[in-house]
Parts: sequence; structure tokens; C-alpha cells
Amino acid sequence: MSIQKDSVVTFHYTLKDDDGEVIDTSDGGAPLAYIHGHGNLVAGLERELTGKVTGDKLAVKIAPADGYGEYDAAMVQRVPRRQLKGIAKIYVGLKLHAQTQEGPREVTVTQVVGDTVTIDANHPLAGKNLNFAIDITEVREATAEELEHGHVHGAHGHHH
Repeated sequence: MSIQKDSVVTFHYTLKDDDGEVIDTSDGGAPLAYIHGHGNLVAGLERELTGKVTGDKLAVKIAPADGYGEYDAAMVQRVPRRQLKGIAKIYVGLKLHAQTQEGPREVTVTQVVGDTVTIDANHPLAGKNLNFAIDITEVREATAEELEHGHVHGAHGHHH
């Protein structure tokens, strides 16, 4: 069976940046399982997996536009520390949840200088190529219940 809309796909992956540094991997753990065609992966990776079959191994480079988007400098703000009430320790790398016009969004503190805190609402991988090594371990049809719930059940999926 080839990967198509409503297929359950299980695969191992390693994600690297353009310098070859590993960003994330399933190596040594359980493979990732998802329902294809439902926006569960970045668009570029889902497109590259379409038509592949169990046992296929592939290396793909996903451009920012088909991954986590281009880096947007407008999503970086400097705010007075007093606006971050109730947070005792503010440091570079701290993840916060901010309410935006588009709804809740995770932001990262990228700089703290005196009483000014710089926060970045871009995804950490925005503006970066995504270099995937993929090993497809299983392709099957999704069950009606999986499609209804919107996630994979069983061995590498959600357990009820």
C-alpha cells in the first residue's frame, strides 16, 4: 500500500539543520505514527511522503516555506520586564505563552538587558531548511475510529 490521504504512516526519522546538527530523532525510541493528509506534518514532508511504501528510505530537504515558514522579524518584540508579572526568573530560552490576535502562541525570551525583555514568537525552526532522513516502517489504512478521532490508535499512537 502506498501513502495516500487517510493512510496511517509509521516511520523513523532524523531531522538535521544545514550544518548537520541533529535537531530531533526517533532513533532509539518509538517511530512516529500519523494519519496522512490531515496536516499532522509540515506540508513539505507530507508531500514528499505521498506515494511512498513500507520499507522506503529517503532523504529530503524541506525549504522554510514548506516547513515552519520564513523568519518574521515583526514577530520579535521588546517589552518592559514589568509586563511579565508573576514570573520570578526571566532568562534567555524561557518559553512563555502569550495571547495574540491569532490566539495563544508560545514565545521565547531571546534577550534580557536591564529592564527590557526581547521575546520571539517565531517557531524555533522558522527560516531554516529541514533535512530529514526517513525510514518508513508501516503503511496501512486508518480505521473509521482513527479518522473520527483524528489520531492513530494502537502501538505507536494514542491509547484510550
